[in-house]
Amino acid sequence: MYQYNNDDQTLIEQRVAQFRRQTESFLKGQISDDQFRALRLMNGLYVQTHAPMLRVAGPYGLLNSKQFRKLAHIARTYDKNYCHFTTRQNVQFNWPKLEQVPDILEELASVQLHAIQTSGNCLRNTSSDHLAGVCVDEIEDPRPYCEIIRQWTTLHPEFAYLPRKFKIAVSGAEHDRAATQLHDIGLHLVKNDAGEVGFRVLVGGGLGRTPIIGQVIKPYLEKKHLLSYLEAILRIYNLFGRRDNKYKARIKILVKETGMEKFSELVENEWLLIRDSLELSTDRIEAIKAHFTSPAYETDAAQDTSFAQSLSENKAFATWVKYNTADHKIPGYRAAFLSLKAPDSPPGDMTDAQLDAVADLADRYSFGEIRSTHRQNLVFADVKQADLFPLWQQLDALKLATPNNGTATDMICCPGLDFCSLANAGTISIAKEINEALDDLDYLHDIGDVKINMSGCMNGCAHQSVGHIGILGVDKKGVEWYQLTLGGSSENEAAIGERLGPSIAKDQVTKAVTTILDVYIKQRLDDESFLDMVKRVGLNPFKEQVYASN
Repeated sequence: MYQYNNDDQTLIEQRVAQFRRQTESFLKGQISDDQFRALRLMNGLYVQTHAPMLRVAGPYGLLNSKQFRKLAHIARTYDKNYCHFTTRQNVQFNWPKLEQVPDILEELASVQLHAIQTSGNCLRNTSSDHLAGVCVDEIEDPRPYCEIIRQWTTLHPEFAYLPRKFKIAVSGAEHDRAATQLHDIGLHLVKNDAGEVGFRVLVGGGLGRTPIIGQVIKPYLEKKHLLSYLEAILRIYNLFGRRDNKYKARIKILVKETGMEKFSELVENEWLLIRDSLELSTDRIEAIKAHFTSPAYETDAAQDTSFAQSLSENKAFATWVKYNTADHKIPGYRAAFLSLKAPDSPPGDMTDAQLDAVADLADRYSFGEIRSTHRQNLVFADVKQADLFPLWQQLDALKLATPNNGTATDMICCPGLDFCSLANAGTISIAKEINEALDDLDYLHDIGDVKINMSGCMNGCAHQSVGHIGILGVDKKGVEWYQLTLGGSSENEAAIGERLGPSIAKDQVTKAVTTILDVYIKQRLDDESFLDMVKRVGLNPFKEQVYASN
């Protein structure tokens, strides 16, 4: 993974010192709430319902064991012994004291972590495929380009105060595991007719109040033009994006109102002015790639026979391997998912003890590296098959081995009313109810790939608009109600879910979800997936049963 040089380290240390002075000035009453708001947001600090919330950047989801131990230390020392992993591969602390935030940032800087630009109207943390560099369907590893983008976006002086927040995602595989079509800019590494690798560029995607699938603005872009083309898009957005209405300020609205043809013309004209001055050299690309070389894989790992024996002798282990591991490009290795979706735990949360233990396991089994995923889980990307059985045993003891990756209880869930000051409705308690209702693993595995996403407000931090089953909390005169959508997807054939019908009461949500799944089981054809079945039959069979039972 990328290691900071002196310039990187100096930058984040100076930023910590700067924010310490700003915080002290605010606490002394020398600057106003409004003045401090812009400063704290640029350093990842929100004011939530109960306490400040600090969001830490997880650069394209890649962390190491030393950083995990630091997160554990911060959770113990400054928070309530846990942290939360988000859908943007970031980490959040929900209970820091404002006066201690500069101390937390100083601790983070000591292990090459920071909270710069994790909030505010700026260029946010670039996200990517959690299986980058190891997946079998990869065209090229996207991580070097994520790092190039990270360096370009960090404290970019022209884009510090955009009309609204701006998010970029990069994928290098045939299967989109980074939800690139739902970002302000999505980048896909692709091959042209000559077999050369470049980027397909999408623009104008996004969720929230107005979910929109991104459109292709550039079918093929040479690698050397990556930064200049991104800069051209950002300049047009910065110039023409709406600042009069925050709900219409995202680039997706600009693209929609301008039209793709006109928007593309504006970008192309701007690009011609800056293309040559921002060209990305081959030497620069290769220098960053040198940080992402493969670890020291064992050449004879595939010859091990203990893995096959453990699979045949232990049903629970075999189930975990089926659902919580993925193929690896190196024979004898697999990627292992650590489920942060235990039935009795809030989705995405980890305790300090779990963080420390995972750091130790990463050192022992996955070259000291841990990755966070778009669905709020973790991955050990490089585990020998021979090590999977002892790893599984230890993860099981830590409650990190629930075999539900890609199933209905692998829910994306925002903190909702329990923490967020923007939320209209609770989410964590409903997630717990749904988990309890679906506690039969045989039933869960029979249902197969069903993704449930639940958000507590229209901001859609949990991406409910693209859940196979989406649940959105809404407020009706101070009472929590929930809207259901079906048929969404964030993968290759991205789609926005359709609203099932009127919102339902809080105590009916779990029953509605189980009813939807029962309709699917009864009406599916052979091995038909949930999404395929929804496309085939439409919403009516689900609507009839859900609203008949309410």
